[in-house]
Amino acid sequence: MTLRPDSIREHAGIYLRGLAMGACDIVPGVSGGTIALITGIYERLVGAIGSIDPALAKHLLQGDFRSFRADLEQIDIPFLVVLLAGIGTAFLLMSRVILSLLTYHAVETYSFFLGLIIASAVAIFLEIRSPNAGTLAFLAVGTGAGYLLGGLGHLDVGHSLPVLFLTGMAALCAMILPGVSGAYITLVLNQYEFMLEALRSFSLPEIFAYIAGGVAGLLLFTKALKYLLATYHGAMLALLTGLMLGSARMLWEKGAAAGDMVAGGWIFFLAGIAAVGAVEYMKRRNQATLA
Repeated sequence: MTLRPDSIREHAGIYLRGLAMGACDIVPGVSGGTIALITGIYERLVGAIGSIDPALAKHLLQGDFRSFRADLEQIDIPFLVVLLAGIGTAFLLMSRVILSLLTYHAVETYSFFLGLIIASAVAIFLEIRSPNAGTLAFLAVGTGAGYLLGGLGHLDVGHSLPVLFLTGMAALCAMILPGVSGAYITLVLNQYEFMLEALRSFSLPEIFAYIAGGVAGLLLFTKALKYLLATYHGAMLALLTGLMLGSARMLWEKGAAAGDMVAGGWIFFLAGIAAVGAVEYMKRRNQATLA
């Protein structure tokens, strides 16, 4: 089958968007979903993910290939394949860069990540239309839970395939939450540097375990998370804000273990805030254009 020039241009554009999403997704604090929104493919992405029915796997295992083919036809497969190729390429390229930064410039890198997380948390909270006492209560609960969760960075649970599967399940579910970075979830669960090394060395068992967990998480929890966001929008956003603010403790502690976060990192902290500010500005400008 010969690809038409307009089809080649479309796929090239999707691939470049995937590169941008992947480059941001691997950095804790910037959501690839936000980049998808800015570049105009968010609704198509959500629709493509939402069209994946868990019954697809059941039909395949039962040998019901007619139903399996019918399930596949409902999915925007070319779009997802090209987009994932771009994201995967960015992951492989960026993993080496970030590992190098964490090794030789830990204070500056963790300060930048900290700025990203704090600014992202504020951006999420600003999405709440009418904060009230209940919202603030959820914010407080989330902050306390996040502070305890941030302590998991000191907990050595190892890097077994089941642990990576569960990490992927939690991290990729973050894709459908507004402004939450899957890389940050991976960092909080103390698997971030290990997964960067797995990507750098192209260690397939670890990569497949992480991705399989992510796919399982999307299939199992997407509808529940969407329901909670739609029904308890303010409470969920306040809880997310608190979780991010509280767990930011871990970034500070990791950076402080490597050096002086105040003297050596403040400029990078501000750079992280500015980066999120720029992304939020582009997102809001894009939303205003579409409105």
